Amino acid sequence: MEATQAADAGPLLTIDSSQSLIAVTVRRGGVLARLGHDHVVASHAISGTVAPARNTADFTFRLDEMKVDEADLRQIAGLAKQPSADAIEGTRYNMLNKVLDAGRYPLVRVHAERSASGQPLQVAITLHGVTRTLAIPVELREERGVINVKGTVNLKQTDFGLTPFSVMAGAMAVQDEMELRFDLTAR
Repeated sequence: MEATQAADAGPLLTIDSSQSLIAVTVRRGGVLARLGHDHVVASHAISGTVAPARNTADFTFRLDEMKVDEADLRQIAGLAKQPSADAIEGTRYNMLNKVLDAGRYPLVRVHAERSASGQPLQVAITLHGVTRTLAIPVELREERGVINVKGTVNLKQTDFGLTPFSVMAGAMAVQDEMELRFDLTAR
């Protein structure tokens, strides 16, 4: 994809979805945790732009396009056993309908700004209608007009007004903390 020109932003680079990934690892909790599964939920369909002259990036991804428990991403996250197709579909249903309310809040929006020193990025994440701003250390590479940024951050579902999924009065639950890993490329 070629860069486009915005009036005051200088050249804009476009997020390359084919080379970008956001993956969230959620872990099981509760006294019956051993009966459940840890999960990796990922977005490969990230759209947005980077304005290098302004040191900003804006992008979104749809919750209903996220994939649950892809085998290679589970392996990278150190999760051994692959859940059954039925378990994955149940997780997807519960995630979208009982936790994220994806029908009402279908998009996650992200605005990132790089300071003069470059580290850490100031990142505003809007999920479930709630925006939180975090300072996230990243590995940033710029080469031949391509920008790549990688990093990991721990977030709490409750910080975004979400109630972690649980059954049997919390005996089997999803932990509040989740690990978000990202690898984004813009051209």
